[in-house]
Amino acid sequence: MSQAEEITDSGVIESVSGPVVTATDLDAQMNDVVYVGDEGLMGEVIEIEGEITTIQVYEETSGVSPGGPVDNTGEPLTVDLGPGMLDSIYDGVQRPLDVLQGEMGAFLDRGVDAPGIDLEKEWSFEPVVEEGDHVEAGDVLGTVDETVSIEHKVLVPPRSDGGEVTEVNAGDHTVDEPVAVLDSGEEIAMRQEWPVRRARPSKDKHTPRTPLVTGQRIQDGLFPLAKGGTAAIPGPFGSGKTVTQQQLAKWSDADIVVYIGCGERGNEMTEVIEDFPELEDPQTGNPLMARTCLIANTSNMPVAARESCIYTGITIAEYYRDMGYDVALMADSTSRWAEAMREISSRLEEMPGEEGYPAYLAARLAQFYERAGLYTTLNDDEGSVSVVGAVSPPGGDFSEPVTQNTLRIVKTFWALDADLAERRHFPAINWNESYSLYKDQLDDWWRENVSEDFPEVRQWAVDVLDEETELQEIVQLVGKDALPDDQQLTLEVARYLREAWLQQNALHEVDTNCEPEKTYLMLTAIKTFNDEAFDALEAGVPVDKIQNVDAAPRLNRMGVQEDYEEYIEELKDDLTEQLRDLY
Repeated sequence: MSQAEEITDSGVIESVSGPVVTATDLDAQMNDVVYVGDEGLMGEVIEIEGEITTIQVYEETSGVSPGGPVDNTGEPLTVDLGPGMLDSIYDGVQRPLDVLQGEMGAFLDRGVDAPGIDLEKEWSFEPVVEEGDHVEAGDVLGTVDETVSIEHKVLVPPRSDGGEVTEVNAGDHTVDEPVAVLDSGEEIAMRQEWPVRRARPSKDKHTPRTPLVTGQRIQDGLFPLAKGGTAAIPGPFGSGKTVTQQQLAKWSDADIVVYIGCGERGNEMTEVIEDFPELEDPQTGNPLMARTCLIANTSNMPVAARESCIYTGITIAEYYRDMGYDVALMADSTSRWAEAMREISSRLEEMPGEEGYPAYLAARLAQFYERAGLYTTLNDDEGSVSVVGAVSPPGGDFSEPVTQNTLRIVKTFWALDADLAERRHFPAINWNESYSLYKDQLDDWWRENVSEDFPEVRQWAVDVLDEETELQEIVQLVGKDALPDDQQLTLEVARYLREAWLQQNALHEVDTNCEPEKTYLMLTAIKTFNDEAFDALEAGVPVDKIQNVDAAPRLNRMGVQEDYEEYIEELKDDLTEQLRDLY
């Protein structure tokens, strides 16, 4: 698609200030895509005041000077939607990086463009409708095997008026060839376009009732996230935000994963790009990339592109949601997006808000997170988008604006702690500062699918950890030995909760992923030790003898056991027997 075919109007550059360019004599609307300068750098209209049009440019603007041309397409920023997006790596404006690398090597030229999906590749289309069927917007016309893991459903576009199918074209087609024709004359191809700033329509939005099982005990067990929910992972540098999100991308039970690197360091995105193609999907045994779409925007790329990558990612997620899939979107990190907003706002000379961020920071964050949810799609299927956003507060200060505004929006808060990370406790999620507002509405799922008493056992663990926090303040003053025996025993139980249950080894092939049943059984083993130990204490057994029973250290090895059911049942029996033998 050449730029010349898209041009509807032209203007002249008046001034250039970093990624912000102003133009005159340009007949444009808000959010129109324009091409700036002789090289045709992609930009987007963000402000119109009289004859002056302000543009944020998604590429480096060095060498662009006043008097140069600005060409308007008259269209908003859109993404190409269709088969071929999975197993792909895009930049912030959905240019396929692997395709561009093949054309020009590791360093991209400015002003280059490429379609988001391959226009030449043929896909085998299998229709599920026949001539004479009536279809509406969002209905499924047929399927394509996009990857070995995912069946791509070809949908009637949301803006279509629908009608009677007069022609169905089964077989091999490119994404631009019509696979169905309606009586209105509308030709429907596998490729659609959708403006990134507009949420895709649905019939209804529901309260989530099913957890997004992450395979991480502290997240599933204490602070669960629902399918269709929102979560934030704030933490200082080095506390494990990226590692935690990569764990979620690898092990969560979502059908599709959209991973957005928003202004991330190049080495972190390189690790993702190198690791994911080699990883095996635990659900299917196929390559993990077969259900993953990566959007790679690094910190050395123009800051304005951070905004486009966020919206590109959520639009792709909504597209797969409309097919009835559960999609998990990882945004790492929204703080870098906020920093881009702050820079653009300062160059526009807008009145700054707190710490220099624009006054509309909270509104922009809310617009992004509210596109998550559990939906009834236009074709009466059910799909979800779960959004997990990492936040990078400077110095780990959770009182800064991005963290606070995110907290007001999301319902699950996984607070990373630098002290835990320094002690090599991973995931370094602080159980005293984190919370989940989904716990109550997900309890029924845990009762039906794991155990009837799971909510009660989990609450017991929370109470023990809370009590430990209070006791640690006393210990720091007078020492552990000054505590009564029952409080010393509580600290011992809490230690096992922290070291054997909450701590998890992401590099161990077994412990890296923990299914809900194992999460529950490990917790019951520690509770068995607690109950039997306090019975022994009441019977007069000294606390040091209780702490030194041979079976207790085996609690720390539960996570690495493949045959965990047999191991834990045997461990419970041994704990019970050894503690009762003391009295």
